[in-house]
Amino acid sequence: MKAAVIHAPRDLRIEEAEVPTMGPHDVQVRIRNGGICGSDLHYYQDGGFGTVRIREPLVPGHEIAGVVDAVGSAVTRVKPGDHVALDPSLPCGHCEYCLEGKPRHCLDMRFYGSAMRFPHVQGAFRQIMVCTEAQAVPVPADLGLERAAFAEPLSVCLHAGVQAGPLMGKRVLVTGSGPIGALCVMVARHAGAREIVATDLADAPLAVVKRVGADHAINVRTDASALDRFSANKGFFDVAFEASGSGAAIASAVPVLRPGATLVQVGIGGAETPVPLNAVVAKEITLRGTFRFDVEFAWAVGFIASGAIDVRPLLTDVIPLKDAVRAFELAGDRSKAMKVQLAL
Repeated sequence: MKAAVIHAPRDLRIEEAEVPTMGPHDVQVRIRNGGICGSDLHYYQDGGFGTVRIREPLVPGHEIAGVVDAVGSAVTRVKPGDHVALDPSLPCGHCEYCLEGKPRHCLDMRFYGSAMRFPHVQGAFRQIMVCTEAQAVPVPADLGLERAAFAEPLSVCLHAGVQAGPLMGKRVLVTGSGPIGALCVMVARHAGAREIVATDLADAPLAVVKRVGADHAINVRTDASALDRFSANKGFFDVAFEASGSGAAIASAVPVLRPGATLVQVGIGGAETPVPLNAVVAKEITLRGTFRFDVEFAWAVGFIASGAIDVRPLLTDVIPLKDAVRAFELAGDRSKAMKVQLAL
């Protein structure tokens, strides 16, 4: 089979790869669609992010969906021909965090397309994957697999929503309007937020978030003082989803949060990201991190399948695997792309 392999920054090659062997509890899936994530872009553009660096050739990709080719003798959940979204998380199941019901914090997690451990966990931008039965989540046959491949990033945002607490009737700020920010807008709208304001440094993603549920979209590069009006009377927003990982975005969010508000940090920034702690303390703001997902993957599949959350406005293009370099270059151009997928 063919796979996309990153060897170094801007060095992505289409190479032959071996089809993995199957065990009795495994499922072989022919991958059809794979979304290019921000972490994939970091590996492609910079060779990694923070202290996480590529130390051997890496197959990226973890936002994937496909069709079951074959199943092991003990598999009962899916059968050949079924359409599935693949949960890229493979926790060990027996460490202290797995036993506490927090498998996203597994001490021996194997997450597709990740250089966090060595040898790296190879990812899913390949034509055939072998996964465990638990990772293959069925989707309706009439649901386009390009939509099913959004299950993973939507899961991230659903977990962020859980971290935020009830959103019904709340005023919500989303800073950073890339794919994750846009999905946070959609989650907040689905959860009953009263008013949603989204910010970014570029007009193109702001136009998309307006279409998917933001009441107001503000370019803080061209209008740096646009959020100032929300700081009166100690703030306006009940919840903020910070999806950019930028210290400047965090600093802009805290003044417009009401006392007792919650700031959910979704984006990952540098190791030394400043936080205005004095204001956090004085306004009793709850600062919460959010990391990956657990049960939310199945929720995401359900919301997409039912149409309750329509991810289609976020899809910019689907590009063949043979043109993966072009796909990655397009995905990295925020003036042209929101979400780019590979057709594998």
